[in-house]
Amino acid sequence: MKLAAALIGLSLLTLATGTAGAEGSNEIRIGQTLPYSGPASGFGAIGRTQEAFFEKVNAEGGINGRKVKFITLDDAYSPPKTVEQTRKLVEQDEVLMMFGSLGTATNSAVQRYLNGKKVPQLFVLSGATKWADPQKYAWTMPGMAAYESEGVVYAKHVLRTKPGAKIAILSQNDDFGRDYVAGFKRALGEKAASMIVAEQTYETSAPTISSQLSTLKASGADVLFGVVLGKFTSQMVKGVAEIGWKPELLFVPTSASSISFLEPAGLDNAVGLISSSNQKDTMDPQWASDPGVKEYFAFMKQYMPNADLSNSNYAAGYHYATLLMTVLKACKDDFSRGNIMRQAASLKEVKLPLLLPGMSVTTGPDDYLPFQQLQLRRFNGKSWVGFGDVLDDR
Repeated sequence: MKLAAALIGLSLLTLATGTAGAEGSNEIRIGQTLPYSGPASGFGAIGRTQEAFFEKVNAEGGINGRKVKFITLDDAYSPPKTVEQTRKLVEQDEVLMMFGSLGTATNSAVQRYLNGKKVPQLFVLSGATKWADPQKYAWTMPGMAAYESEGVVYAKHVLRTKPGAKIAILSQNDDFGRDYVAGFKRALGEKAASMIVAEQTYETSAPTISSQLSTLKASGADVLFGVVLGKFTSQMVKGVAEIGWKPELLFVPTSASSISFLEPAGLDNAVGLISSSNQKDTMDPQWASDPGVKEYFAFMKQYMPNADLSNSNYAAGYHYATLLMTVLKACKDDFSRGNIMRQAASLKEVKLPLLLPGMSVTTGPDDYLPFQQLQLRRFNGKSWVGFGDVLDDR
C-alpha cells in the first residue's frame, strides 16, 4: 500500500505544472523566510550566505542558462509572520519554490498552503519527522537529519559511555523539543524510566530558563540533554556554569551548535559540550587542505569578506545551497514545479563539498530524508572535533 501511495504521489507530481509566473520563464525565482530579527536571528547568516551564493551562480551564467532571483524575507521566527511573508512570496513575487526556510512551527503554518498550491517546500530547516511524509505532503521535503534520529544517537552514546547515568532533560515546549526527546527516550528503551531523573520545558517566549536549570541541578543529574535553540543555547551553557553545575555529559542539538550561540555564554563554559553533525567543521585544522572546504573559503573571501568565519551558520547556508544546486542542475530545461520535486526525490549518493567523508545524499519518491547519517563531535573551546564512527538511527 505504501508503494502504491508513493506511485500515486509521483504521478500527481508528473501531472502538476504549477501557476507561478516564474515557471516557464528565463528566471528561477526562489523564496525563503528566515528570522533576521527576534530570538533566533543568528540564523539570518544562512540566508545572507545564500544570497551571495546565487549572486555567484548568476555571475557564472546562472543555471542551465537561467538567472536566479533569490528573495529571502524576515519572519522573526513567528508563525503568523511566516504565513504573511510566504503568501507574499507566492502570490506577489510569484516564486517557483520555497527553499530552506527555518523552524518547525513556522513551516507548519504554511505547509498545507504550499501543498495546496503545489509549490515545492524544499529542504525545510527543521528535523521534525513530519516533513518526510510524501504520501500526505508530496510537495514538502526536509533538509536536515530527523530530530528523533539525532536524539537516538545521543542516547546511544550515554548508554555506551555512562550506563549508570542520571539524566536531566531541558527541552523547548514544541514539536522541535518533543521530537528530540521522543528519539532519546526510544533509544534508552526500558532504561528511560530509571535513568531520566528530571525533565523541564520552556516556552520560546520566555525571557530566561534559570528556574528550570536550578530545578534540574537539584535532581542530582550528572548528564544534561538540552534541546535548546538560539538565545536559549547561550543561556543554558552560561547558566549551568553560573550555578556551579558540572554534568559529565552535556548535549545540544546540531542546530544549536553554532559558535555565534556559544560566544555569549563564554567559550570556556562550552568546553566539553557534545553535539553531532554531518558537515565538516570548516574551522577544524584537519580540513584545511580539503578541496570542498578550500572552495568554501574562496567563495567567502570573494563574496562575504567581512563575515565571521567561525560562525557555522555561514557554512550551513553554503552547504544547503550546494544541495539545491544539485537539484536545479538536474532539472535541465524543465523548471516546472513537478519536475523540481521529481529531481529532489531522485538523488542518488550525492556527495556535497562540505558533507563529511563516508556520507552522501540519497532520496526516493517514498523516502524524503536526504540526510540520515551523523557523527558525534565535542567542543574544545575553539572548534568542534568529531569523534567515533558515522552513526544512524538503527
